[in-house]
Amino acid sequence: MQKPHHNRSYRSIPPRLSHAFVVRLGTMNITVLNHPLVEHKLTVLRDKNTSSATFRELVSELVMLEAYEATRDLDVVDKPIETPVAPMIGKHIAEPRPIIVPVLRAGLGMLDGMTKMIPSAEVGFLGMKRDEEHPTQQITYANRLPEDLSGRQCFLIDPMLATGGTLVAATHYLAERGAKDVTAVCIIAAPEGIQFVEEHIDPSIDFKLVVCAVDEKLNDKCYIVPGLGDAGDRLYGVID
Repeated sequence: MQKPHHNRSYRSIPPRLSHAFVVRLGTMNITVLNHPLVEHKLTVLRDKNTSSATFRELVSELVMLEAYEATRDLDVVDKPIETPVAPMIGKHIAEPRPIIVPVLRAGLGMLDGMTKMIPSAEVGFLGMKRDEEHPTQQITYANRLPEDLSGRQCFLIDPMLATGGTLVAATHYLAERGAKDVTAVCIIAAPEGIQFVEEHIDPSIDFKLVVCAVDEKLNDKCYIVPGLGDAGDRLYGVID
């Protein structure tokens, strides 16, 4: 069961909870999961000795658990069907279909889990990377998205919310194409990144964030502490 908490600071989010809960920050909702299975899988994921194969499997499993909360407000319509016993009115995901947008390259590791939970969703791709000299600024290098996202529920997937720059830029990129309902699904987040998103996200966007955990801080290289390292490298190997 969720418990809403209003007007709480991002720094008051406890690192360990016994259930999912929602924090309202400015115009956005943040859902933090902490089911025992999430805690267990996240611990194995963080371990530097975990292999890439196991890391990929755990990322997929964690995003499937997150998808349950991320899709809580998914639009549905009535659908008449017949069971083996009697006719009934069920529910069906509404048109236009939702779209899942992984932020390349690390977001690709979350795509399998999301599409398993929403197999009817469309998939777009957005390539962005952090400008290492200006960590809150982004470089867009790839885009495979519909020109018109009006009326679409969009799910942005990226394992880590560090500085927040990529998430804000990606959300605004979707909004420029008409998106007004954007849910970001990340595995871990830094408090500094959450604050940046809160301060810079366009308030006209219905923006929500779902994470498995909020970590302690960013270090001087803008890596999440304790974090899990570079998600892209751990998913696919280091590229020199």
